Amino acid sequence: MTSQQAPTHRSRRAPSRPSRGRKLLWPIPLLALSLATASLGATYPSHPSAASHAPDASAAGQAASCVDQVYSAMTGPQRVGQLFMGSITASTPDQKRIQVLRQYHVGSVFLAGRSKAGTKATKTLVDSLQAKADTVSKHRVGLLVSTDQEGGQVQVLSGPGFSTIPSGLVQGSWSTSKLRAEAATWAKQLKAAGVNLNLAPVADVVPLSLGKNNAPIGRYDREYGHTAAAVTPHSNAFAAGFAQSNVLATLKHFPGLGNVRGNTDTTANVVDTVTTTKSSSLTPFSSGIKAGAPFVMISLATYNKIDPKHRAVFSSTVIQGLLRKTMGFQGVVVSDDLGNAVAVKTVAPADRALNFLSAGGDLVLAGEPNQVPAMTKAVTARMAQSAAFRAQVDQSVHRVLAAKQKVGLLTCG
Repeated sequence: MTSQQAPTHRSRRAPSRPSRGRKLLWPIPLLALSLATASLGATYPSHPSAASHAPDASAAGQAASCVDQVYSAMTGPQRVGQLFMGSITASTPDQKRIQVLRQYHVGSVFLAGRSKAGTKATKTLVDSLQAKADTVSKHRVGLLVSTDQEGGQVQVLSGPGFSTIPSGLVQGSWSTSKLRAEAATWAKQLKAAGVNLNLAPVADVVPLSLGKNNAPIGRYDREYGHTAAAVTPHSNAFAAGFAQSNVLATLKHFPGLGNVRGNTDTTANVVDTVTTTKSSSLTPFSSGIKAGAPFVMISLATYNKIDPKHRAVFSSTVIQGLLRKTMGFQGVVVSDDLGNAVAVKTVAPADRALNFLSAGGDLVLAGEPNQVPAMTKAVTARMAQSAAFRAQVDQSVHRVLAAKQKVGLLTCG
């Protein structure tokens, strides 16, 4: 999710009918689960620059046990559904699309568009969605409910109970202690509305020389500043405030959209010819990951000096190499919108999901629900054919469930 259309960010939706049927069985990688759970258990420190403390071993073990219980009881279609996030228009939810999400066991939703309804009305909507979430062998598996609540021109939810959040550039002019405190308040407001995941903060560094000519970020003042030194402490402070209020945050758009001109939501063939694996613009991401960031969103641009052959969202060099191995990220990797973004229009929907998951991604942001049937069928077919792909999917489901467990979305006896 980048910004767009007047930055509505992914005004997409979610899935369609179920792939109920044969139960798919594959082994449970406990090591991968423990790593995912441990990562998600990390909290942002009191001071964004400080190192975070390791999670309590017994707590991590209990979380792993709960995730294992839920995972073991799931059917194949239920597991596959955890790999998808479908979009619902917050102001005018489409019941047919919601039904599609339910039929395909889609485990996460994204509230898109613009809604001025306020916290109470939003909570009513979210409660109605959560009521349709799957119960797995008496274990409730709640929905990750996300939105774009950055501030400025990118704030999906407003109205009674929600603050008017200033732009990233304004937030970047504040002290980090003020930003953290304000972010904790904004997170509490989302929590009151039933939202447990924010697709923010923006960790992109837009050079001053590019400024407004950077269509996805600079044009809308979404950046915290024009240098890594300015962005890093502020993106960390924003994420720390959200961690304080127990709402999951997402560093985006890895490995950065600050050096491009085109907007991947509305433009094909967006290419970054500047960023390398050693660029300072990666610092906000690496610092946020060290502090315990639970989610990272992958850009739809191509990075010529990192992997010129693939868009970042389809690149194992970017996801498995740079993000996971080099930076040590163990949390959930979510895609930018693979439903409606022009940057991926030339790729068949089924291949978008397969390419992202094969590259090491965990959670497909499917802005167009009508594409989910093709995506889930392709994933199910590939799992039947490839043990390696099956193992990757297995780890991804565990990471998503571990994130849900952290915010109280799993119940285990």
